[in-house]
Amino acid sequence: MTESAPALDFAEIGRKLFAQNCEFIWAADKIDGLPPMGPVEIAFAGRSNVGKSSLLNALTTRKTLARTSHTPGRTQQLNFFALGPDPKEPLLRLVDMPGYGYAAVSKEKIAGWTQLMQDFLRGRASLLRVFVLIDGRHGVKDLDRDMLKKLDQAALSYQVVLTKRDEVKQAQVEKTIADAKTILREHPAAHPDVIFLSSHKGEGLSDLRAAVAQLLYERDRTIFQPAQIG
Repeated sequence: MTESAPALDFAEIGRKLFAQNCEFIWAADKIDGLPPMGPVEIAFAGRSNVGKSSLLNALTTRKTLARTSHTPGRTQQLNFFALGPDPKEPLLRLVDMPGYGYAAVSKEKIAGWTQLMQDFLRGRASLLRVFVLIDGRHGVKDLDRDMLKKLDQAALSYQVVLTKRDEVKQAQVEKTIADAKTILREHPAAHPDVIFLSSHKGEGLSDLRAAVAQLLYERDRTIFQPAQIG
């Protein structure tokens, strides 16, 4: 009988992964302006002002990696970040997508962002997963459901990340997660697990890092060689 391989500690691997160098490399406001496909990518989507930039900064432990603002709609393009020792050959690219929903810009501009996101989601073979950020204080709203439907239609794997856990009473945390999971059962492309985190206090960040590490490992089991991530 063949011995099974020891279980990997994805939390620790994820910690080391996101301790790597991370820097902004590209911005695109049109589909023909995307960087060439190469390294695998994960994207972050969410309503305007849900905390995408704060999460990217907290996830990579860099306070100013992504620009944060109290004004919804500041992310107006697809922003790409390279994660790894060499930005020219990163282990992973992170993609910050324009926020959906309210933004202090014209309807034409919002329509342009929406089309850009749809084209990106449907035609990016290097995109492994989209993490959909949803405000944990309010749960899944109609605009969020619209985004989940778009991802279902694109047949693209996605996972819900609830934000602002520090602003939700501890007694409500499990119910908030359970409610989100119930909704996700209606969506065929959704990952069944829900992550609830706080960018401000760091709660749950290790869960997200571990999820990304496991996703990369499932794609390429040679990716976490000691020389690359030690």
